[in-house]
Amino acid sequence: MISQTAIEHLIERLGKENVYHEKEDLLVYGYDATPGVHHLPEVAVFPTSTEGVQAAIEIARREGLPIVPRGTGTGLSGGSVPAEGGMVLCISRMDKILEIDEENLTATVQAGVVTLDLFNAVAAKGLFYPPDPGSQKTSTLAGNVAENAGGLRGLKYGVTRDYVMALTAILADGSIIRTGGKAVKDVAGYSFRDLLVGSEGTLAFITEVTVKLIPPPQDKRTLLAYFDDIRTAGEAVSKIIAAKIIPATLEIMDKMTINCVEDYAAIGLPRSMAALLLIEVDGHPVVVAEEAAAVEAILREVRAAEIHVAKDAAEAANLAAARRTALSALARVSPTTLLEDATVPRSRLAETFAEIERLTEKYRLKVGTFGHAGDGNLHPTVLCDERDHDEMERAHAFFAELYDMVLSIGGTVSGEHGIGLAKKGYLRQQVGDGGIAVMKRIKAAFDPEGIFNPGKIFDDEGPGARVNVEEGFRVSR
Repeated sequence: MISQTAIEHLIERLGKENVYHEKEDLLVYGYDATPGVHHLPEVAVFPTSTEGVQAAIEIARREGLPIVPRGTGTGLSGGSVPAEGGMVLCISRMDKILEIDEENLTATVQAGVVTLDLFNAVAAKGLFYPPDPGSQKTSTLAGNVAENAGGLRGLKYGVTRDYVMALTAILADGSIIRTGGKAVKDVAGYSFRDLLVGSEGTLAFITEVTVKLIPPPQDKRTLLAYFDDIRTAGEAVSKIIAAKIIPATLEIMDKMTINCVEDYAAIGLPRSMAALLLIEVDGHPVVVAEEAAAVEAILREVRAAEIHVAKDAAEAANLAAARRTALSALARVSPTTLLEDATVPRSRLAETFAEIERLTEKYRLKVGTFGHAGDGNLHPTVLCDERDHDEMERAHAFFAELYDMVLSIGGTVSGEHGIGLAKKGYLRQQVGDGGIAVMKRIKAAFDPEGIFNPGKIFDDEGPGARVNVEEGFRVSR
């Protein structure tokens, strides 16, 4: 338990308004967007500067408290849930855009800047920040970095890692590490920057982020295609990629998701269709026209039931907005939504959809599937009720069997949501004991006392207990 003296020191160093320690104030900081996971912290702290972060870490270490970094709690794998209590260290008040450098095409921001706010700020200067996670209206840049967030534009433009140029972070001993910079080429030593991206707050606490910017596309065209069979939609995705066309967006929704989105947004989606593809091509106007025509030809070849081209930018924006509401729309249907993040080679999409259909029937579940089809990144979502133990057992069995198939065809257990608390067992299944041992050695080098986000990604570390650096290091041969 945190001492009253520690609370007083936190208030003295960071201000009373930046320290929450009453139970009713802490309840919301025990959750993220992962269903069924809640652990109450002992204190929540809101630094407004790097010095404030250092002060909070110093006091946490003195008290033997685990430290859990938190953005705005939009994570989907339990990464910001304080599994062992302790201190939740929130970045939401470190929200300044420090610089937009038009000469070097970079932006430098504090950790808590909201993703969409950065996008809008650089767009006002004629620049483009492509990563666009579904939670972009509320998610933070450092949260995106911690989870290596993807988004609708990931197919063509990549994920958060592809845009991070520099990071400032605080290590567990309170020292500052700065890695990367504005230089486009930098191969000096180990790339700590790339190691911190996707580390889910287990290695260091990120306080500033520098990202690269690019010129915006000159033109874009949005198409919507409907299908009588979701496997045909998967085939269309494979054929588009095989034709060497890389759309900016290539998204899918199944019948369940279409109907839930239509109930929620009422934009006129046809409820009878088994699936839809939302496709956006962008770039030079001539290339856009050629690629849009080629995509239409492929859609006709696979016998899409309907093909619709957005008549203007407003209609295109409405279609993309509808896709972004998919999870919210599904979440209205049942008390609990179990959302997963299976990702497969794009050539295996059709058989993955077939497996989802088979498992849905086998386990007698209600499942809506949507996702970034162009990346092979699917979000099968079980609509259930965590109070129904039998249904939850069937839901977890559904995902266990699905991930067996995903891994058997060269897929991954997470394309963009991270491992957190929810998928530690699946990660071990994917990377093996040797892979987990490597990760633990890296963790020990950065955080030997195991105070940063304990219990995430893998087990066997905790506050005040040294990570076992002598664990066997075996690699399958």
